[in-house]
Amino acid sequence: MEKVNSKLYLENCYIMKENDRLRKKAAILNQENQALLNQLRQKLAAAATTAPIPDLNMSVATPSSKSNK
Repeated sequence: MEKVNSKLYLENCYIMKENDRLRKKAAILNQENQALLNQLRQKLAAAATTAPIPDLNMSVATPSSKSNK
């Protein structure tokens, strides 16, 4: 029984160590994702401010302008 407990203990230690390694890797990946998301948001914001906004009033014919002709 003691041999089984020792084996389970070592296996548990290995799992905890692997879990810690994966948690650290996940934190790094999350930081990278956040940085990329911020870059994307900045690019989209810059594109939105530099793109010309069409004047929708210029292309709409009003009924009063047709009747005056």
